[in-house]
This record gives sequence, C-alpha cells and structure tokens, in this order.
Amino acid sequence: MASKTIFAASALILSGAIVLSACSSGGDDASGGGSEGGTVLGFSQVGAESGWRTANTTSIQEAATAAGIDLKFSDAQQKQENQIKAIRTYIQQKVDVIAFSPVVETGWEPVLQEAKRANIPVILTDRSVDTTDDSLYATFLGSDFVAEGVKAGDWLVQNSAIADTTGDGKINVVELEGTTGAAPAIDRAEGFRQAIGGQSNIAITASQTGDFTRDGGKQVMESFLNSNRGQIDVVFAQNDDMGLGAIQAIEAAGLVPGKDIKIITVDAVKDGMQALADKKIDFIVECNPLLGPQLMELTDKVVKGEDVPKRVVTEETTFTSDQAAAALADRQY
Repeated sequence: MASKTIFAASALILSGAIVLSACSSGGDDASGGGSEGGTVLGFSQVGAESGWRTANTTSIQEAATAAGIDLKFSDAQQKQENQIKAIRTYIQQKVDVIAFSPVVETGWEPVLQEAKRANIPVILTDRSVDTTDDSLYATFLGSDFVAEGVKAGDWLVQNSAIADTTGDGKINVVELEGTTGAAPAIDRAEGFRQAIGGQSNIAITASQTGDFTRDGGKQVMESFLNSNRGQIDVVFAQNDDMGLGAIQAIEAAGLVPGKDIKIITVDAVKDGMQALADKKIDFIVECNPLLGPQLMELTDKVVKGEDVPKRVVTEETTFTSDQAAAALADRQY
C-alpha cells in the first residue's frame, strides 16, 4: 500500500439487486453462473500467495455469481507470462471486459494495446501498471499503497519510545519486502520511508524480499536474526503473511515477538489480526481484499459505456491490539 471517491465494499445496488460479498476458501479455476448472452468478465489473478489473496479471489468469484456475470478466471501462479497468456486468451474469446491484478508494474503495454485494438475495456484491480498511456485501461480499483506505508511509519514514529527494544537510543528496523517489482512492495516501501525520513533515531538496517509469503518471511527473518541478532528493534513486514513467518523465526530464536522485537504489518487478515490480538504483532494497517462487489459494479458500468473514475480507492483503517480483539468476531477474511 489519499482523499478520493470511496466506493462501499460491503454492499452495492447492481441491476436492481443487492450484491453482498463474503469471504471463504475458493478454488483456482472458476466461472460464474452468468446467463446466456450476459456479460463475460475475464479475470487473471496474481496467484494464491497469501490469505489476503485467497480472500480477494473468493470475493471476486462470489460477487460475479451474485451479479449474474460469467467469470472466466485464471491463476497466474506469480508469473507475468502466465497473465499475459491469459489476457490474450480472453481477447481471443472476445470477452466483454478484462480485469487483472498485475504481478509486477512494468511490461504490460503490448498486451494492453492488443486489448484496446479489440475494443475490450480493461480494469486493473489491487495493483496498477507503469504506463504513460492511461487510455490502455478504464479504471484502477485498489488501495493506496503509499498511504499504507505512511500509516505504518507514522505509528512507529509516534511509538518510538517503546520501539527502542535494544535500549541504545536507536531504532533499527528490518524490512520484509513483497514481490520485487510489484506495486504494493514499491509503494509501501516508499510510504514507510516518507514517514520515518525525518527521524534521525530510526534507520532501516536491512531489507529483503519475502515474496509476500509466510515461508519467505520466515526464511528472511531467520537470515536477519543470524546476521543482526541483538540489534533488531522492529520488523516492518509489507504483508501479514510475511509477518507471521517472522514470528515463527523470532520464537524459534528464543525471543518474544511484540516484546523483544516489535512487529508492524499490512493487510489485517484473520491470522494477522489474531496475532495482533495476542500481542505478537504491534500494529496492522488494513488492506481490504473484498473488491468483488466494486469490480462487478465497474464491469457493469464500462459495458454500458458509462463514465467511471480513473482511480477508485478502497476504504481502509488501522488496528491496535485491542481493536483487533474487538473486530475478530465479525472479520470476514
């Protein structure tokens, strides 16, 4: 992970029906139950690298079914070439709309040009692309990743007194980065650095990708502990899953997460929220995965030729331990 128009992710009125999205486990390949002659949406998902991504996939699948949209779904398994292949397949199938969450920011212009020539509108979800031609997509639906990084950094600045766990007057931060080249990894890092930039006592001493996975976070944290043991005050994990992996590594090293080492993460999925409620994580910045209803609303509008905002920012908050404990019972993802 801005003051812009915010669409409600919990409910919307679409074609006279109220569409609700709830999150549960979903498969890698699915198609909605759209009626014959109805709207066909081709969607390429990044993969299934985290609890957040699973919730995002399920939200899209369930919202498509509820809206009567025929969903053609593909899982790119973290590979850009798989997404490009899927998009070209959707173009050949002459779907009405193409939507995808880009694995990385760059390298999309050729295939997006192909979609434009075929007069198929494209909706970017969750992650944006790096292009100078914004006519290649109709709209981008997702979080403000820079703002998410700023929120994480602001919490650290405001809580610097408790973050100096080594007691040397300096706050040494290790960063678990997301997938290299992915928009949330780039932007969350940028926002975090903006927030802590004026603080001479806070420094990022190590930064390495954990690829947004729990195993990746654990392995990188083990490496950080081996090379910087006794010198780490704070972990900034760019998603919950990497933070949960870091907790495993910290505990295996005989340290107490949330006490010996403070942990800040982004996402607010159930496992992360439970760890926050248990005080193993100190602060979580929310990144809402339930984009399905908004995506179906935007799909309906672009098919009808209606104007849509170029940027749709999702509504999100932050959580402390007490707030997480209060929210867990009603958490959908």
